[in-house]
Amino acid sequence: MKDRDAQIRAVMFRSQARLLRFRLENGMQVVLRGRVTIYEDRGELQISAEYLEPKGAGAVLVAFEQLKAKLEGEGLFEAARKKPIPALPRRIGIVTSPQAAALRDILNIVRRRHHSASVLIFPAQVQGDLASSEVSAGVSYFNKARNVDVIIVARGGGSAEDLAAFNHEGLARVVAASVIPVISAVGHETDFTIIDFVADMRAPTPSAAAELVIRSRQEVEDQAEGLRARLARAVHYRLLMGRQALTELAQHGAFGRMTDAINRRQQKLDDVKNRMERAERLILEKQYRRLEIAAAAVRHYDVRRMLSGIGKELDSRVATLAAAARTVLLQRTGRLNQLAGQLEALSPLAILDRGYALVFDASGMLLKDAAQVKAGDPISARLAKGSVTATVKRSRQE
Repeated sequence: MKDRDAQIRAVMFRSQARLLRFRLENGMQVVLRGRVTIYEDRGELQISAEYLEPKGAGAVLVAFEQLKAKLEGEGLFEAARKKPIPALPRRIGIVTSPQAAALRDILNIVRRRHHSASVLIFPAQVQGDLASSEVSAGVSYFNKARNVDVIIVARGGGSAEDLAAFNHEGLARVVAASVIPVISAVGHETDFTIIDFVADMRAPTPSAAAELVIRSRQEVEDQAEGLRARLARAVHYRLLMGRQALTELAQHGAFGRMTDAINRRQQKLDDVKNRMERAERLILEKQYRRLEIAAAAVRHYDVRRMLSGIGKELDSRVATLAAAARTVLLQRTGRLNQLAGQLEALSPLAILDRGYALVFDASGMLLKDAAQVKAGDPISARLAKGSVTATVKRSRQE
């Protein structure tokens, strides 16, 4: 913030900034309300803004004029692109709140003056943060279903803030892109919204929209006006009461100190976040440079040629190892056969094949001397094939 002689830093936190109805631009003269605070981490004096509006005009009006100029520059207001309203529509699509008085007025006129026409209603909020998206969804639905001949977007009168949803850029573009003709019936005759300019026809009131679309002459605006006035007074009263309560809370000292503490911590958090982002970028850049160096080093080597040489050397060594293994196996096989022959020659079983026998006493001990047995002792003999048992009749020593 600066004037001709001085300047000071100013900060507006998200909780207040998201309530702004206009785009803040360099060079704009504004009226600012806030508190002087100190950002302790840098030792700077600053203004914590709580309210901001253009000098000499309301924020809602500035936002309206900014969007109007933008869309008009794109040609969305030109009469050449507007579609004619059908004279006798068989089906009428209405996008509005089911509880709105404007809907009742439209239905009364249609019922009295156009019995052959049917009405399809897409329920949508017509005030609040979700109103623009729900009204856009209603217009898009009728264009996709193609089940109506004309669409009426209706809402009763109200303050500029009440009608702010119909100054939404997204809703204006949906209405402008509609293939089905759209009648804007928002607010009173003196109320203007952005969709009034992009719609194919603007009706001064929802009742007038019903009369225009069905060519009715009957006047029902007095009753609708009374209902809208009552609603406007009730809403205005509730807004005044809520604003007064909010002002009292905002002036409480404890609330102010708590808000200051939250704002200081939020500002410190933003600084820490910025430092972390810078550190992260430095680390990523360092790692990227290391990766480029490694990639350049790898490109100097032909990996496929190295793998081919290693494969050939491996095949050669495997062949040499296989030949050596076959030689050792043949040598060991010959030696095994030789030892097997010697073992066979020394085997007692081979001796038994030549007609000899092994004789054992009753305890299984091998008999080598006739004195080990006497007449009547049982003995057994192991032959080359099988064994026999016998009894000693006589023993003789030599």
